[in-house]
Amino acid sequence: MTALEIAGLTVRHGEVLALDDVSLRLGEGTVCGLMGANGSGKSTLFRAVMGLVRPVSGTVRVLGATSATARRRAAVAYMPQAEAIDPDFPILAHQVVLTGRYAGMGTMRRARPADRAAVEAALDRVGLTGYADRQIGRLSGGQRKRVFLARAIAQDAPLLLLDEPFAGVDHRTQEEMTGVLGELAAAGRTVLVSTHDVAGVSRLCGRVVLLAGRLLADGTPDEVLTPEVLGRVFGLRNAS
Repeated sequence: MTALEIAGLTVRHGEVLALDDVSLRLGEGTVCGLMGANGSGKSTLFRAVMGLVRPVSGTVRVLGATSATARRRAAVAYMPQAEAIDPDFPILAHQVVLTGRYAGMGTMRRARPADRAAVEAALDRVGLTGYADRQIGRLSGGQRKRVFLARAIAQDAPLLLLDEPFAGVDHRTQEEMTGVLGELAAAGRTVLVSTHDVAGVSRLCGRVVLLAGRLLADGTPDEVLTPEVLGRVFGLRNAS
């Protein structure tokens, strides 16, 4: 089954053409790397999948549904860059992970035993059981990234969007996260991961997409991550 289908997506930010006729289809159980220079449209693509920007043309479908419907159903989980989080915000690690369960908790957001169990299991999966009661700002950058990965896992969404999950983390943390993402894909989850890490993409992803406002390359790491293709991508600059 198709987890994500993007067809002819064009997005403008005022006079700036951020995405130009981008099409992409990901099946269930796929881990796809999304690469491109800064300003290549990666963040815009994520926002379009989440239904946070209105395209000029084209469509986005998540498991056959619109982005808005997918968000209501909690069918898509987003892992932001840890740097985008206010470290002084008074919230504990397990409370951050619990937000991944909000869609099914009703307006009162009262955690059920199943919600608490999902949070505990997700923290255990990323190796942070002992940090559940730690304030988010007291965690290292790598630990914060694992907290947000745990939130995505607890949400149990079929589609995961990960924004630079390996930036600023040590090799051991990256290897651990790569292993978890591989397990999720093996269980049928679909992962679209934005990254600049060429070596990491080769280990994690069975497929790589290169953006420069438009789709420049799409294939296996061996097909896409060549000096010639990478030179084309990182030698171009487009706005996002």
